[in-house]
This record gives sequence, structure tokens and C-alpha cells, in this order.
Amino acid sequence: MKISAKIAVLTALSLTAAGIQAQNVQKLSASKANDYGLVYTLPKTVVDITIEAEHTEKTPGEFYNYAKLKLGKNDAITRKEKSVGIKSVTIVPRGVPDPDNRWTVQFKAGATPYIILADNNCPVAVNTEQIAATDAVELPDPVEAAPTPLETAAAGQAITQEMTLSSSLSKRADLAAQRIFELRENRSDLISGQADNTPPDGKSLQLALDNLSAQEAALTAMFEGTTKKYTTVSTITFEPDSESINDELFVRLSPIDGIVDANDLSGTPIYISVDILEQGELPLDDKGEVKNFPKGAFAYNIPGRALISLTYNGKVVASQEVSLAQLGVTFGLDPKLFTDKRQPSKLQLDPTTGAIILLGPVDE
Repeated sequence: MKISAKIAVLTALSLTAAGIQAQNVQKLSASKANDYGLVYTLPKTVVDITIEAEHTEKTPGEFYNYAKLKLGKNDAITRKEKSVGIKSVTIVPRGVPDPDNRWTVQFKAGATPYIILADNNCPVAVNTEQIAATDAVELPDPVEAAPTPLETAAAGQAITQEMTLSSSLSKRADLAAQRIFELRENRSDLISGQADNTPPDGKSLQLALDNLSAQEAALTAMFEGTTKKYTTVSTITFEPDSESINDELFVRLSPIDGIVDANDLSGTPIYISVDILEQGELPLDDKGEVKNFPKGAFAYNIPGRALISLTYNGKVVASQEVSLAQLGVTFGLDPKLFTDKRQPSKLQLDPTTGAIILLGPVDE
């Protein structure tokens, strides 16, 4: 039954499971000091949803009105715009202690079984220090915007003194266009070897060509405009309950601030749905009747499954099936399994749901 905590013996450990990094755990040993009763809390499942948003900022160039006339460009940016889209969504379930699912397992006096607790104090193993492996999930990092052609050192070299001194926008545009064609001609001469001052080696030649290209890009940007792209990353923890939900407002995505609260009308809504696929059920005996909960048992969860989906601008941007402890039930293992003198058992539990992963003899 669910009861309050008793005194227990704790030992700090650092265990490694195959495929994952070492993690801090605790070893909880049954002894006379705690009346051979060990207290623990089973997990419920939350879902960490990481949203990588890609922001785009478009800025018109000084000479956008002359882009077609001077350079034959028909796609120049004509007004400042900010937009945002979802680049990726990562859904990762995680176990957290469920305060309403606290238990004591009562072992036989004189026995020395033990429980391994994860750093959130939920059990991950009994009578073994080998814990189940969990797949490491690589999350995206935010990426800053790269400098635009107008923000490079070459931009200052490209703008001539005559362009700076002219008070006529049309005249400056004309001078900028002329300079673009001059740079193209200079680059062609360097490549063909017809330049007056050809660089002495290949590395110097490449540096010269790169500089000319950067100057041309800066001047061209004054006609076409510039586009900046960068990403922001936000992680929101969602706790499903035992009910399905359909297109519930989750968060919003703002072109200015990225992920914002659902009540912030500056952003476009992102909706979440939880479709229950399977409810965990209590085990049945040979007669098809629900088994009795063993006295003083070690409790574990039998989870259910759900499909979690996110929708943005009418499209599903992420969908993943996950196991959820709160969609299931709690049952128990007879504590005699772990204190049998001839063949005691070991147990591994899923840290996300509290479900059994492995149950077998200690010596296997």
C-alpha cells in the first residue's frame, strides 16, 4: 500500500549502462535499521518538447528601386519583413516522481536485497547494479545569423568616395552599378591572367578573387537587399493526463521572440494532440480474472501508449508514439522473488514509465 517514508540506508553510486554515459544513482539496502522495508516513488511520464525555430529577416537595399533598371534584377526585396518557421521538433519522454505513487516493499527479515534509485529517486533496478540503457537524444543548438554582405569588411572597400559624397540617390545607384561591372571585369582579368598585377601564387590569387567577390556581393546587396537567417531553440515540458486531447493550444511561435506563451497573441498558435492508443491493464490469472496484489509487494507500472502530435499552420510538424505511466495501472511483484535463497531475482525498470524491462535470476 502507499505509505509514508521510513529510514533507509543509502549508498551513492555511479553506474553505467550499455550505450549511455555514467549517471548518478543511489543504492537503497534493506536492513534491520529500516525493518527490511524500502520506500520508493514510481514515476509518471512527462514529455520534453524541443522546438527549433528558423527566423528570417529581410531588409531592402538602399537602391532597391533601381535594381531592375541598373542590374536587371526583378526579385529585389522591397520592404522589411520578419518571418518564422519550425525547422525541427524533438519529443522526448522523461520520468518524474509521482507523489501519488509512493510505496514500501517489505522484504523478509535477514535478507539483503537492494534497490537502485535514479537521481530523481525513482527505482531503476532491484538486486542488480546494471541499469537499462536509454537512448541519448541529440538536441539542436541555436545558431546565430551570419553577417550579411553589407556587414563584412569588404563592404567598406566597395563603397567609393564618390558614392559617399553624392547627394543624389540615382547618382549613387549608378556609381554602385558601374563599380559592380568593374569588379566583374577585374575578376575576369585575374582569372585569365590578363591583370596588370597578377598575384604571385595560387593562394594569393584566391584571396584576391574572394575579396572582389565580397565587394561585388556588398554592392549587389544594396540593390537586392539582404536576408538574415538564425535559429532559436526552446524546450517546453508537457505533462499528459489520462485523457485524449485534440488540437489544444500549446504555445505560440513569434517572428520576434520565437516560442512564446499560448496567451501571447504576437505568435501563431501551435496545437498539441494526444491520441490514446492503448491503456495499461492489470494482469489476469489462468481463469481470466484480475490477479491479487501481493502483500508487501514491489510495485511497478504497466503503462499505456499514446500518439503525441504538434500542428502548426494546419500541418502536423511532429508526431511520436510514447509510453505513458499515467495511461496505465500499478501492480506488484511478490517480494519473495528477491529474497529466495536458492535463486533470487533481479529486476530492471524503465526510468521513464516504471515498467518492467527485465526480470530474471540474479546469476544470469
